[in-house]
Order: sequence, then C-alpha cells, then structure tokens
Amino acid sequence: MRPFKLDIEEIIEIARPSRKEGQALDQIAGFASLETARPGDLSFFDVPTYVAVNPIYEKQLAECRASVILVPEKMELKAKHGQLLLFVAKPTFALALICRKIEQQLFPKPSAGIHPSAVIDREADVHPDAHVGPLCYVGHHARIHAGTILHGGCTVRPYAEIGAASELKSGVRIMDDCVIGKRCVLHSGVVIGSDGFGFATVEGEHIKIPQIGNVVVEDDVEIGANTTIDRARFGITRIGHGTKIDNLVQIGHNVTIGKGCFIVAQTGISGSATLGDYVVLGGQSGVAGHVKIGSYSQAGGQAGVNHDWPEKSIVNGTPAMELQKCYRVEALKRRLPDLFKRVSALEDKVK
Repeated sequence: MRPFKLDIEEIIEIARPSRKEGQALDQIAGFASLETARPGDLSFFDVPTYVAVNPIYEKQLAECRASVILVPEKMELKAKHGQLLLFVAKPTFALALICRKIEQQLFPKPSAGIHPSAVIDREADVHPDAHVGPLCYVGHHARIHAGTILHGGCTVRPYAEIGAASELKSGVRIMDDCVIGKRCVLHSGVVIGSDGFGFATVEGEHIKIPQIGNVVVEDDVEIGANTTIDRARFGITRIGHGTKIDNLVQIGHNVTIGKGCFIVAQTGISGSATLGDYVVLGGQSGVAGHVKIGSYSQAGGQAGVNHDWPEKSIVNGTPAMELQKCYRVEALKRRLPDLFKRVSALEDKVK
C-alpha cells in the first residue's frame, strides 16, 4: 500500500471522541487489526451493545500495540505508554470517516476534461466539469452530468444518462437508454442494461424475445464489481435510492428493488421480482421470478425465496421458511441418520 500520513489532531477532529485516554505520536501511517497493529498504526474495537464481548478480542485489545485505538465510549480501559485511546459512540463509523480522509489522499479525484483517446459522439452531451478517462466511449445523445467521473475503458451507449457526481470505475458498461442517478458508484466490470433472459420455445426452437425496456438506478446507489443488471423486457428495471449491491450479483429483467436495500455477493434475483425498502439478501441467496418481498425483510445466506413474504419477515433455508422453523428443520435433519436406523430396527423386529 502506498504511504500516507494523518495527524493525530486530524483524527481527533474527525472521530470527535467523548473522552480521551493517553498520548500518542504526532501522526499515524497505517491501519491494522488489534492483533497485528504496531506503533504508528491506528486500530479499532467495536461490538454491538446487545452482544457479549468475545474474550479473544478482549485479550487482543489488552495486548494491542497500536498508537491510536478507537473504542466504545462506555468501555473502561487504560492506555499503554505511547498509546492514545479515543472513546467514541460508534467506532466502526468513526473509522469509516477517517478512512474517507485517507482515501482522498491516496486516490484523489481526477480533474475535469476528456482524455485524447476517448471517443465522444458529436451528439453526446458531456458536461465541462465531468472527467472522461482514456479509451472511454460515449454514444450519441448520451448525457454525462457535472462532476461525473468515467475511469478508463468505460462505455456509455446511446441515449444513456449518468447523473451528477457519479463515478464509474474502469470497464463499466452502461447500455442504451439506461439511467444512472446522482452520486452513484459503479465498480469495475459492472454491466447495466444487458439483455434480459427471455426466450419463447416454438417447435423445439428457442426464439429470443427482444428486450426493449431500460434500467433506472436511482441516486446514491453503489454497485459492486462484475454485477449485472438486465434491462426490462418492456418498462423499467429499477434500483431504489441508496441501495447497496455487492460484487457478482445478477438482477434479472423488470426487477424492482426499493430504497436502502442490501444485496450481498453472488445473489441472483429472477425477472419481475419485487423487493420493498430496506430488504437484506444474504450471500448466495436466490429470489424466484415474480416473488414479492416486503419492506424490512431479511433472507439469510443461500436462502431460496420461492414465494411472497410480508413486511419484516426473517427467513432462511431452501425453500425459504420462517427463521425459527428453519432452525427446527435443520436440527431434525441432523437426527435423520439415527431415525432411519431406529426405523430399520423396528421393521426387522416386526418381520
């Protein structure tokens, strides 16, 4: 990792601790876990209020050599020599704010302008304050708004639109007519508006059904690397405001996802499924076509959601079932081998 420096006073200003304990060097130059941190590093310790502290982490915290440690404000802890403890309400959030400052040092935003190797159609509308990197393509009637950044090798097809202050990492593909909102971040390899998987089988032949809709990604959405979102067969595939999507997610045509959702890696959502607001889908989960999941619901990792669920449902398993029922079923599964032995013994006895 490239070197950086951050003054202790800057860290204190960002973290805004309710109290401090100890004293450290003037700067930090690295981040590390409790176990691996050395003098000059910043580390943190956090735990939800409803969870008991793991003894392993308690030991690591007591032995940690970091110069600065962010800790929950309700903890009672003494600093070592040359160490500064910052007691904050939410250490994870404070760390995020500090990392944001470091990110600005390490990865400064490129200046506005169009790289000479970029291909911009004469009928495209690229705002003067936008940045278009090397080997990008912007098609006719496409619109790139102020403050938007297209890193190298991005494609924005005809009639697509990228909202203000959004960032497309290298190799992102925005297909025809698709709309990306303001302040969105799309990581490398994302494809927005690829064809939905639509075929009609006629006399043994699979005939492609044209996909003539689009994708609308609302403001403040982040989409992880190599995720694909299919254009609607007709109408709109919609990703709601503030939703966060992990890497390697597949979202089918005409899906509607509400605001503030979390979609974790390797999840697949089939065509015309609908997610309400603030839905969480765990890693490798699957949602069948036309299924509706109510707002504030959660599906665990590898859950197979094949029918509708109301608001605030918590489900797991395949097929997905209410969480407590899933636990009971899993417990019974582990007893099946013994149960079969007992049944076989009873059959032998009856014979």
